[in-house]
Amino acid sequence: MNIVRFCFATFFILLGLFISITGLLGFYKLKFILNRMHAAALIDTLGLFFIVLGLIIAKGFVDAQGNFDMTSIKLALVVFILWITSPVSSHIISKLIYLTDTNTDLETVEIDVEESSGDKDGQ
Repeated sequence: MNIVRFCFATFFILLGLFISITGLLGFYKLKFILNRMHAAALIDTLGLFFIVLGLIIAKGFVDAQGNFDMTSIKLALVVFILWITSPVSSHIISKLIYLTDTNTDLETVEIDVEESSGDKDGQ
């Protein structure tokens, strides 16, 4: 059973590292600041989630003596807190950039969506 748990933990940690490295490369490759923020948000949410999920699977909820261990619950709380705070801070920063950056109009495209009456043909 320990080998299966080790394989699952390794898979999730490697998946989290792959997502984090991909987000890091996107962060350096993309030129527009809002696109960079999106790549950085992938590292915060998905990358961290899979790495911590692998750590939770590796640690388990029981220590060596068979007693209940709180370490996995603490790791899950770290992910939960980051999932709440990261989107809020990213939204505030991106709104600040959108409102204050003078080059934002040149780099973004505004899409005007017409309201239709609900018909498939738009008639």
